[in-house]
Amino acid sequence: MDFQHSARSLQLQERVGQFMRTHVEPVEELYYEQVKPEAARYRTPPVLQDLKRLAREQGLWNLFLSGEHGPDLTNPDLTNPGLTNLEYAPVKEIMGRILWAPEVFNCSAPDVGNMEVLANYGTKAQQERWLKPLLEGRIRSGFSMTEPQVASSDATNIQCAITRDGDDYVINGRKWFTSGAMNEDCEILIVMGKSAPDHPDRHRQQSMILVPRNTPGVRIVRDMLTYGYDDAPVGHPEIVYENVRVPAENMLLGEGRGFEIAQGRLGPGRIHHCMRLIGCAQRALELMCQRAVSRTAFGKPLAEQGSVREDIAHSFCEIAQARLLTLQAADKMDREGNKAARDLIAAAKIVVPSMAARVIDRAIQIHGAAGVSQDTFLARAYVYARFIRIGDGPDQVHLAAVGKELIKRGGVMG
Repeated sequence: MDFQHSARSLQLQERVGQFMRTHVEPVEELYYEQVKPEAARYRTPPVLQDLKRLAREQGLWNLFLSGEHGPDLTNPDLTNPGLTNLEYAPVKEIMGRILWAPEVFNCSAPDVGNMEVLANYGTKAQQERWLKPLLEGRIRSGFSMTEPQVASSDATNIQCAITRDGDDYVINGRKWFTSGAMNEDCEILIVMGKSAPDHPDRHRQQSMILVPRNTPGVRIVRDMLTYGYDDAPVGHPEIVYENVRVPAENMLLGEGRGFEIAQGRLGPGRIHHCMRLIGCAQRALELMCQRAVSRTAFGKPLAEQGSVREDIAHSFCEIAQARLLTLQAADKMDREGNKAARDLIAAAKIVVPSMAARVIDRAIQIHGAAGVSQDTFLARAYVYARFIRIGDGPDQVHLAAVGKELIKRGGVMG
Protein backbone atom coordinates (compact mmCIF):
# COMPACT_ATOMS: atom_id res chain seq x y z
CA MET A 1 0.00 0.00 0.00
CA ASP A 2 1.29 3.45 -0.93
CA PHE A 3 1.07 5.72 2.10
CA GLN A 4 1.43 8.83 -0.05
CA HIS A 5 -1.98 10.23 -0.93
CA SER A 6 -2.62 10.97 -4.59
CA ALA A 7 -2.30 14.51 -5.88
CA ARG A 8 -6.04 14.95 -6.29
CA SER A 9 -6.75 13.58 -2.81
CA LEU A 10 -4.25 16.01 -1.32
CA GLN A 11 -5.76 18.84 -3.30
CA LEU A 12 -9.28 17.95 -2.20
CA GLN A 13 -8.15 17.58 1.41
CA GLU A 14 -6.88 21.15 1.22
CA ARG A 15 -10.01 22.44 -0.50
CA VAL A 16 -12.44 20.67 1.84
CA GLY A 17 -10.36 21.62 4.87
CA GLN A 18 -10.35 25.27 3.82
CA PHE A 19 -14.10 25.15 3.18
CA MET A 20 -14.68 23.68 6.63
CA ARG A 21 -12.51 26.29 8.36
CA THR A 22 -13.95 29.24 6.43
CA HIS A 23 -17.61 28.36 6.10
CA VAL A 24 -18.64 25.44 8.34
CA GLU A 25 -16.78 25.81 11.63
CA PRO A 26 -17.98 29.38 12.28
CA VAL A 27 -21.64 28.30 12.07
CA GLU A 28 -21.47 24.93 13.84
CA GLU A 29 -23.67 26.07 16.73
CA LEU A 30 -25.93 28.20 14.52
CA TYR A 31 -27.01 24.96 12.84
CA TYR A 32 -28.29 23.60 16.15
CA GLU A 33 -29.95 26.92 17.02
CA GLN A 34 -31.89 26.79 13.75
CA VAL A 35 -33.26 23.30 14.44
CA LYS A 36 -34.35 24.08 18.01
CA PRO A 37 -37.78 25.62 17.26
CA GLU A 38 -40.44 22.90 17.25
CA ALA A 39 -41.87 24.13 13.94
CA ALA A 40 -38.46 23.78 12.27
CA ARG A 41 -37.33 20.64 14.07
CA TYR A 42 -37.14 18.41 11.00
CA ARG A 43 -36.60 21.08 8.37
CA THR A 44 -33.19 21.45 6.76
CA PRO A 45 -31.90 24.64 8.43
CA PRO A 46 -31.20 27.69 6.24
CA VAL A 47 -27.53 27.74 7.15
CA LEU A 48 -27.12 24.20 5.81
CA GLN A 49 -29.03 25.00 2.62
CA ASP A 50 -26.70 27.95 1.98
CA LEU A 51 -23.60 25.83 2.61
CA LYS A 52 -24.84 23.09 0.27
CA ARG A 53 -25.30 25.59 -2.55
CA LEU A 54 -21.82 26.99 -1.98
CA ALA A 55 -20.17 23.55 -1.83
CA ARG A 56 -21.84 22.50 -5.06
CA GLU A 57 -20.75 25.72 -6.78
CA GLN A 58 -17.17 24.92 -5.77
CA GLY A 59 -17.35 21.34 -7.08
CA LEU A 60 -17.14 19.82 -3.58
CA TRP A 61 -20.12 17.58 -4.18
CA ASN A 62 -20.88 13.83 -4.26
CA LEU A 63 -17.22 13.04 -3.70
CA PHE A 64 -18.07 9.56 -2.38
CA LEU A 65 -19.45 8.30 -5.69
CA SER A 66 -17.32 7.19 -8.62
CA GLY A 67 -18.16 5.89 -12.06
CA GLU A 68 -20.71 7.30 -14.48
CA HIS A 69 -22.78 8.85 -11.68
CA GLY A 70 -19.78 10.44 -9.98
CA PRO A 71 -19.03 14.16 -9.78
CA ASP A 72 -17.59 16.19 -12.61
CA LEU A 73 -14.78 17.76 -10.63
CA THR A 74 -14.32 21.09 -12.38
CA ASN A 75 -10.74 21.77 -11.34
CA PRO A 76 -8.46 21.06 -14.35
CA ASP A 77 -6.23 18.88 -12.17
CA LEU A 78 -9.18 16.80 -10.99
CA THR A 79 -10.56 15.54 -14.26
CA ASN A 80 -11.50 11.95 -13.39
CA PRO A 81 -15.00 11.34 -12.06
CA GLY A 82 -15.17 10.45 -8.40
CA LEU A 83 -12.55 9.36 -5.91
CA THR A 84 -11.29 5.94 -4.95
CA ASN A 85 -12.07 4.82 -1.40
CA LEU A 86 -8.42 5.43 -0.49
CA GLU A 87 -8.58 8.95 -1.88
CA TYR A 88 -11.91 9.65 -0.22
CA ALA A 89 -10.97 8.41 3.27
CA PRO A 90 -8.93 11.44 4.43
CA VAL A 91 -11.43 13.82 2.82
CA LYS A 92 -14.31 12.20 4.74
CA GLU A 93 -12.23 12.35 7.91
CA ILE A 94 -12.07 16.14 7.53
CA MET A 95 -15.84 16.31 7.03
CA GLY A 96 -16.34 14.10 10.09
CA ARG A 97 -14.92 16.68 12.47
CA ILE A 98 -18.37 18.31 12.59
CA LEU A 99 -21.20 15.83 12.90
CA TRP A 100 -23.56 17.42 10.38
CA ALA A 101 -20.89 18.59 7.90
CA PRO A 102 -21.02 15.61 5.47
CA GLU A 103 -24.45 16.77 4.28
CA VAL A 104 -22.88 20.07 3.20
CA PHE A 105 -21.08 18.08 0.50
CA ASN A 106 -24.01 15.69 -0.20
CA CYS A 107 -21.98 12.95 1.46
CA SER A 108 -24.20 12.07 4.44
CA ALA A 109 -25.91 8.91 5.59
CA PRO A 110 -28.31 7.43 4.71
CA ASP A 111 -28.33 9.21 1.35
CA VAL A 112 -24.82 8.03 0.45
CA GLY A 113 -25.80 4.37 0.82
CA ASN A 114 -29.13 4.87 -0.91
CA MET A 115 -27.52 6.66 -3.85
CA GLU A 116 -25.01 3.82 -4.17
CA VAL A 117 -27.88 1.31 -4.17
CA LEU A 118 -29.70 3.20 -6.91
CA ALA A 119 -26.51 3.71 -8.91
CA ASN A 120 -25.50 0.04 -8.69
CA TYR A 121 -28.84 -1.77 -8.69
CA GLY A 122 -31.52 0.67 -9.90
CA THR A 123 -33.16 0.64 -13.31
CA LYS A 124 -32.77 3.65 -15.59
CA ALA A 125 -36.28 4.75 -14.66
CA GLN A 126 -35.55 4.42 -10.92
CA GLN A 127 -32.34 6.37 -11.36
CA GLU A 128 -34.05 9.14 -13.26
CA ARG A 129 -36.88 9.40 -10.74
CA TRP A 130 -34.89 9.10 -7.49
CA LEU A 131 -31.11 9.03 -7.99
CA LYS A 132 -30.96 12.21 -10.02
CA PRO A 133 -32.68 14.46 -7.44
CA LEU A 134 -30.64 12.83 -4.66
CA LEU A 135 -27.40 13.54 -6.53
CA GLU A 136 -28.55 17.11 -7.00
CA GLY A 137 -29.38 17.44 -3.29
CA ARG A 138 -33.00 18.41 -4.00
CA ILE A 139 -34.48 15.60 -1.89
CA ARG A 140 -33.40 13.29 0.91
CA SER A 141 -34.09 9.61 1.57
CA GLY A 142 -34.52 7.02 4.30
CA PHE A 143 -33.34 3.44 4.81
CA SER A 144 -35.91 1.15 6.48
CA MET A 145 -34.41 -2.17 7.52
CA THR A 146 -34.26 -2.63 11.32
CA GLU A 147 -37.33 -3.96 13.13
CA PRO A 148 -38.20 -3.66 16.84
CA GLN A 149 -39.66 -7.14 17.23
CA VAL A 150 -36.76 -9.23 15.90
CA ALA A 151 -32.98 -9.27 16.23
CA SER A 152 -32.24 -7.38 13.04
CA SER A 153 -28.49 -7.97 13.35
CA ASP A 154 -29.48 -11.20 11.58
CA ALA A 155 -31.22 -9.76 8.52
CA THR A 156 -32.86 -13.10 7.77
CA ASN A 157 -35.07 -12.49 10.84
CA ILE A 158 -36.83 -9.54 9.20
CA GLN A 159 -40.60 -10.04 9.12
CA CYS A 160 -41.94 -7.04 7.15
CA ALA A 161 -44.01 -8.59 4.34
CA ILE A 162 -43.68 -7.63 0.67
CA THR A 163 -46.48 -9.41 -1.20
CA ARG A 164 -47.15 -9.38 -4.95
CA ASP A 165 -50.69 -8.39 -5.89
CA GLY A 166 -51.18 -8.07 -9.65
CA ASP A 167 -49.10 -5.16 -10.91
CA ASP A 168 -48.32 -3.97 -7.37
CA TYR A 169 -46.54 -5.02 -4.21
CA VAL A 170 -48.21 -4.57 -0.83
CA ILE A 171 -46.03 -3.90 2.20
CA ASN A 172 -47.01 -4.63 5.81
CA GLY A 173 -44.69 -4.37 8.77
CA ARG A 174 -43.12 -2.26 11.49
CA LYS A 175 -39.66 -0.71 11.30
CA TRP A 176 -37.65 1.58 13.53
CA PHE A 177 -34.45 3.60 13.32
CA THR A 178 -35.36 4.39 9.72
CA SER A 179 -32.55 6.88 9.25
CA GLY A 180 -33.48 10.07 7.44
CA ALA A 181 -37.23 9.58 7.36
CA MET A 182 -38.16 12.46 9.68
CA ASN A 183 -36.59 15.13 7.49
CA GLU A 184 -39.13 17.24 5.56
CA ASP A 185 -37.05 16.79 2.40
CA CYS A 186 -37.21 12.98 2.60
CA GLU A 187 -39.26 11.73 -0.34
CA ILE A 188 -38.17 8.11 -0.83
CA LEU A 189 -37.68 5.13 1.49
CA ILE A 190 -35.78 1.95 0.67
CA VAL A 191 -37.62 -0.80 2.56
CA MET A 192 -36.31 -4.30 3.16
CA GLY A 193 -38.80 -7.08 3.77
CA LYS A 194 -39.65 -10.70 3.07
CA SER A 195 -41.14 -11.47 -0.32
CA ALA A 196 -40.59 -15.25 -0.22
CA PRO A 197 -40.70 -16.41 3.42
CA ASP A 198 -40.75 -20.09 2.43
CA HIS A 199 -37.77 -20.00 0.06
CA PRO A 200 -35.33 -22.80 1.08
CA ASP A 201 -32.38 -20.40 0.82
CA ARG A 202 -32.95 -18.00 3.70
CA HIS A 203 -30.77 -15.40 1.96
CA ARG A 204 -33.20 -15.30 -0.98
CA GLN A 205 -36.30 -14.61 1.10
CA GLN A 206 -35.77 -10.83 1.29
CA SER A 207 -36.30 -8.05 -1.20
CA MET A 208 -35.76 -4.30 -1.22
CA ILE A 209 -38.37 -1.98 -2.65
CA LEU A 210 -38.75 1.76 -3.20
CA VAL A 211 -41.57 3.38 -1.24
CA PRO A 212 -42.34 7.10 -1.65
CA ARG A 213 -42.74 8.50 1.86
CA ASN A 214 -46.12 10.05 1.06
CA THR A 215 -47.64 6.71 -0.01
CA PRO A 216 -50.92 5.96 1.80
CA GLY A 217 -50.33 3.58 4.70
CA VAL A 218 -46.85 4.86 5.61
CA ARG A 219 -47.36 5.98 9.20
CA ILE A 220 -44.59 7.53 11.29
CA VAL A 221 -45.22 6.52 14.90
CA ARG A 222 -42.47 8.45 16.67
CA ASP A 223 -38.89 9.55 16.30
CA MET A 224 -36.40 7.36 18.16
CA LEU A 225 -34.05 9.02 20.63
CA THR A 226 -30.46 7.90 21.18
CA TYR A 227 -29.20 8.78 24.66
CA GLY A 228 -31.88 11.45 24.62
CA TYR A 229 -30.89 12.98 21.27
CA ASP A 230 -33.38 12.95 18.39
CA ASP A 231 -30.77 13.78 15.72
CA ALA A 232 -33.03 16.41 14.20
CA PRO A 233 -33.41 17.41 11.42
CA VAL A 234 -32.58 13.90 10.13
CA GLY A 235 -34.39 11.63 12.56
CA HIS A 236 -34.61 7.84 12.89
CA PRO A 237 -38.32 7.12 13.34
CA GLU A 238 -40.41 4.08 14.02
CA ILE A 239 -42.66 3.51 11.00
CA VAL A 240 -45.64 1.26 10.46
CA TYR A 241 -46.40 0.13 6.90
CA GLU A 242 -50.11 -0.74 6.68
CA ASN A 243 -51.20 -2.16 3.31
CA VAL A 244 -48.78 0.15 1.53
CA ARG A 245 -49.21 -0.38 -2.20
CA VAL A 246 -46.50 0.51 -4.74
CA PRO A 247 -46.04 -0.44 -8.42
CA ALA A 248 -44.12 -3.62 -9.19
CA GLU A 249 -41.47 -1.57 -11.01
CA ASN A 250 -40.42 -0.18 -7.61
CA MET A 251 -38.73 -3.49 -6.78
CA LEU A 252 -34.93 -3.16 -6.68
CA LEU A 253 -32.93 -5.65 -8.77
CA GLY A 254 -35.61 -8.33 -8.48
CA GLU A 255 -37.38 -10.46 -5.90
CA GLY A 256 -35.10 -12.28 -3.51
CA ARG A 257 -32.15 -9.95 -4.07
CA GLY A 258 -32.57 -7.89 -0.90
CA PHE A 259 -29.85 -9.59 1.14
CA GLU A 260 -27.45 -9.21 -1.78
CA ILE A 261 -28.24 -5.48 -2.02
CA ALA A 262 -27.87 -5.08 1.75
CA GLN A 263 -24.39 -6.58 1.65
CA GLY A 264 -23.44 -4.32 -1.25
CA ARG A 265 -24.82 -1.27 0.53
CA LEU A 266 -23.57 -1.81 4.06
CA GLY A 267 -19.91 -2.55 3.22
CA PRO A 268 -19.10 0.91 1.88
CA GLY A 269 -21.41 2.46 4.47
CA ARG A 270 -19.45 0.88 7.30
CA ILE A 271 -16.13 2.19 6.03
CA HIS A 272 -17.63 5.67 5.57
CA HIS A 273 -18.72 5.69 9.21
CA CYS A 274 -15.17 4.68 10.17
CA MET A 275 -13.68 7.54 8.16
CA ARG A 276 -16.06 10.01 9.78
CA LEU A 277 -15.45 8.69 13.31
CA ILE A 278 -11.71 9.06 12.90
CA GLY A 279 -12.36 12.75 12.23
CA CYS A 280 -14.44 12.95 15.44
CA ALA A 281 -11.71 11.24 17.46
CA GLN A 282 -8.98 13.46 15.99
CA ARG A 283 -10.93 16.57 16.91
CA ALA A 284 -11.50 15.21 20.43
CA LEU A 285 -7.74 14.66 20.79
CA GLU A 286 -7.01 18.22 19.72
CA LEU A 287 -9.57 19.54 22.21
CA MET A 288 -7.95 17.40 24.90
CA CYS A 289 -4.58 18.98 24.22
CA GLN A 290 -6.05 22.50 24.24
CA ARG A 291 -7.85 21.83 27.52
CA ALA A 292 -4.74 20.36 29.10
CA VAL A 293 -2.70 23.52 28.61
CA SER A 294 -5.49 25.95 29.49
CA ARG A 295 -6.70 24.49 32.82
CA THR A 296 -4.96 24.27 36.19
CA ALA A 297 -5.71 21.73 38.91
CA PHE A 298 -3.87 21.11 42.16
CA GLY A 299 -1.41 23.87 41.47
CA LYS A 300 -0.25 22.93 37.96
CA PRO A 301 -1.63 22.71 34.41
CA LEU A 302 -3.48 19.55 33.48
CA ALA A 303 -0.79 19.07 30.84
CA GLU A 304 1.70 18.33 33.63
CA GLN A 305 -0.48 15.63 35.18
CA GLY A 306 0.86 12.20 34.28
CA SER A 307 -2.54 10.60 33.76
CA VAL A 308 -3.55 13.36 31.33
CA ARG A 309 -0.38 12.90 29.29
CA GLU A 310 -1.01 9.16 29.19
CA ASP A 311 -4.60 9.66 28.00
CA ILE A 312 -3.39 11.95 25.24
CA ALA A 313 -0.62 9.55 24.18
CA HIS A 314 -2.93 6.51 24.21
CA SER A 315 -5.46 8.44 22.15
CA PHE A 316 -2.90 9.40 19.52
CA CYS A 317 -1.70 5.80 19.20
CA GLU A 318 -5.20 4.39 18.94
CA ILE A 319 -6.31 6.94 16.33
CA ALA A 320 -3.22 6.24 14.22
CA GLN A 321 -3.80 2.48 14.39
CA ALA A 322 -7.48 2.81 13.49
CA ARG A 323 -6.72 5.20 10.64
CA LEU A 324 -4.19 2.80 9.12
CA LEU A 325 -6.62 -0.12 9.34
CA THR A 326 -9.33 1.96 7.66
CA LEU A 327 -6.95 3.01 4.87
CA GLN A 328 -5.89 -0.62 4.41
CA ALA A 329 -9.53 -1.66 4.03
CA ALA A 330 -10.19 1.21 1.60
CA ASP A 331 -7.14 0.26 -0.45
CA LYS A 332 -8.25 -3.38 -0.74
CA MET A 333 -11.78 -2.27 -1.71
CA ASP A 334 -10.28 -0.27 -4.58
CA ARG A 335 -7.92 -3.00 -5.77
CA GLU A 336 -10.00 -6.16 -5.28
CA GLY A 337 -13.58 -5.06 -4.67
CA ASN A 338 -15.85 -4.74 -1.65
CA LYS A 339 -16.46 -8.48 -1.30
CA ALA A 340 -12.77 -9.32 -1.17
CA ALA A 341 -12.24 -6.62 1.43
CA ARG A 342 -15.15 -7.64 3.67
CA ASP A 343 -12.94 -8.96 6.48
CA LEU A 344 -10.89 -5.77 6.63
CA ILE A 345 -14.09 -3.70 6.48
CA ALA A 346 -15.46 -5.75 9.39
CA ALA A 347 -12.19 -5.33 11.31
CA ALA A 348 -12.34 -1.56 10.85
CA LYS A 349 -15.99 -1.53 11.91
CA ILE A 350 -15.00 -3.41 15.09
CA VAL A 351 -12.02 -1.21 15.91
CA VAL A 352 -12.94 2.36 14.93
CA PRO A 353 -16.22 3.03 16.81
CA SER A 354 -14.80 1.58 20.04
CA MET A 355 -11.62 3.60 19.57
CA ALA A 356 -13.58 6.79 18.94
CA ALA A 357 -15.79 6.19 22.01
CA ARG A 358 -12.69 5.70 24.20
CA VAL A 359 -10.92 8.79 22.88
CA ILE A 360 -14.02 10.97 23.15
CA ASP A 361 -14.66 9.64 26.67
CA ARG A 362 -11.13 10.67 27.70
CA ALA A 363 -11.73 14.11 26.23
CA ILE A 364 -14.99 14.37 28.17
CA GLN A 365 -13.18 13.42 31.38
CA ILE A 366 -10.50 16.08 30.88
CA HIS A 367 -13.16 18.70 30.16
CA GLY A 368 -15.06 17.83 33.33
CA ALA A 369 -18.62 19.13 33.49
CA ALA A 370 -18.13 21.00 30.20
CA GLY A 371 -17.51 17.68 28.47
CA VAL A 372 -21.03 16.43 29.09
CA SER A 373 -22.66 19.80 28.37
CA GLN A 374 -23.83 21.50 25.19
CA ASP A 375 -20.72 23.72 25.21
CA THR A 376 -18.61 21.19 23.30
CA PHE A 377 -19.36 18.71 20.54
CA LEU A 378 -18.13 15.84 22.73
CA ALA A 379 -21.44 14.56 24.12
CA ARG A 380 -23.04 14.35 20.67
CA ALA A 381 -19.90 12.77 19.23
CA TYR A 382 -19.82 10.15 21.99
CA VAL A 383 -23.44 9.20 21.28
CA TYR A 384 -22.62 8.81 17.59
CA ALA A 385 -19.56 6.63 18.27
CA ARG A 386 -21.42 4.46 20.77
CA PHE A 387 -24.39 4.01 18.44
CA ILE A 388 -22.20 2.89 15.54
CA ARG A 389 -21.03 -0.05 17.66
CA ILE A 390 -24.59 -1.27 16.95
CA GLY A 391 -25.52 0.45 13.68
CA ASP A 392 -24.67 -1.32 10.40
CA GLY A 393 -24.19 -4.53 12.37
CA PRO A 394 -23.18 -4.89 16.04
CA ASP A 395 -19.62 -5.66 17.10
CA GLN A 396 -20.49 -9.28 17.89
CA VAL A 397 -21.65 -10.01 14.34
CA HIS A 398 -18.45 -8.66 12.83
CA LEU A 399 -16.27 -10.37 15.44
CA ALA A 400 -17.96 -13.70 14.70
CA ALA A 401 -17.51 -13.27 10.95
CA VAL A 402 -13.84 -12.30 11.20
CA GLY A 403 -13.12 -15.06 13.73
CA LYS A 404 -14.76 -17.69 11.52
CA GLU A 405 -12.73 -16.57 8.51
CA LEU A 406 -9.48 -16.51 10.48
CA ILE A 407 -10.05 -20.03 11.80
CA LYS A 408 -10.72 -21.22 8.25
CA ARG A 409 -7.46 -19.62 7.06
CA GLY A 410 -5.36 -20.64 10.03
CA GLY A 411 -5.03 -17.08 11.28
CA VAL A 412 -3.93 -15.64 7.93
CA MET A 413 -6.18 -12.93 6.56
CA GLY A 414 -6.97 -13.24 2.86
